[in-house]
Amino acid sequence: MTQLSPAQNPAADGTTAPGGPAAGKPASDSSPGKALYGGKSSRRVTVRDIAAAKERGEKWPMLTAYDAMTASVFDEAGIPVLLVGDSMGNCHLGYESTVPVTMDEITILSAAVVRGTQRALIVGDLPFGAFQESPVQALRNATRLVKEAGVQAVKLEGGERSAHQVELLVSSGIPVMAHVGLTPQSVNAYGGYPVQGRGEEAAQQLLRDAKAVQDAGAFAVVLEAVPAELAAEVTRSLHIPTVGIGAGLGCDAQVLVWTDMAGLTSGHVPRFVKKYANLREVLGTAAKDFAEEVVGGAFPAAEHSFR
Repeated sequence: MTQLSPAQNPAADGTTAPGGPAAGKPASDSSPGKALYGGKSSRRVTVRDIAAAKERGEKWPMLTAYDAMTASVFDEAGIPVLLVGDSMGNCHLGYESTVPVTMDEITILSAAVVRGTQRALIVGDLPFGAFQESPVQALRNATRLVKEAGVQAVKLEGGERSAHQVELLVSSGIPVMAHVGLTPQSVNAYGGYPVQGRGEEAAQQLLRDAKAVQDAGAFAVVLEAVPAELAAEVTRSLHIPTVGIGAGLGCDAQVLVWTDMAGLTSGHVPRFVKKYANLREVLGTAAKDFAEEVVGGAFPAAEHSFR
């Protein structure tokens, strides 16, 4: 196993790490003292709550969401963080990848998710082409998501190559969740969706990427399609939480695309997906039952009609 450098510990006086949104403030000020998952609160979860969970060693779940109704279900279920991911391209908008997703699409759907929730921290994805040009471009588009959609944080892909973007956003008051390992917006460069971090050199690069976004001020980092042992060591080396997707049990949090998790996605799904329901079958059965009652004259019945 690749030997990684020791963890960078939080300040001994209980403050959050330098450069983060709550720098210099006691962690206890940022948390209601309750677990992130399932908590009931009159306010939204914040990045300070996320930092406090890392200090407590608490694991937490994250799901994607793309509309107000679904988001409200997850919010009521106690999911503390919802990502309006560019995965909407594949599972919501009918694209073959995340690459075609636009800022207009992300903004509209992010606003819907914000309107449908009360407690969850809402993170909006910056799509391909929305931040790569320069930190200024990233700030312009992230500001749009915060002002127009009302998200509380943004996510962007890339490690060292995106560190300057992360730094400017954070210094401008916009919390950033980073994303390293397999970055789906680079599907054309990868030639697919290969596992990342295999081998000494690749593992060290992944560690450098994770530390670069941490040092730039990111409050969390997604690790996608990374060998489990490597992801666990990266998690131990960081003072910000890691969010795994296909990265094993050692991460601080786990995220799935909700349509995969709920069994709505058709065809092949990645190995790391676990289906917790079969909504595709449930919805298909409901649609057929409705159609048969319409054709057979059973619907609408008297109780569904006005007099």
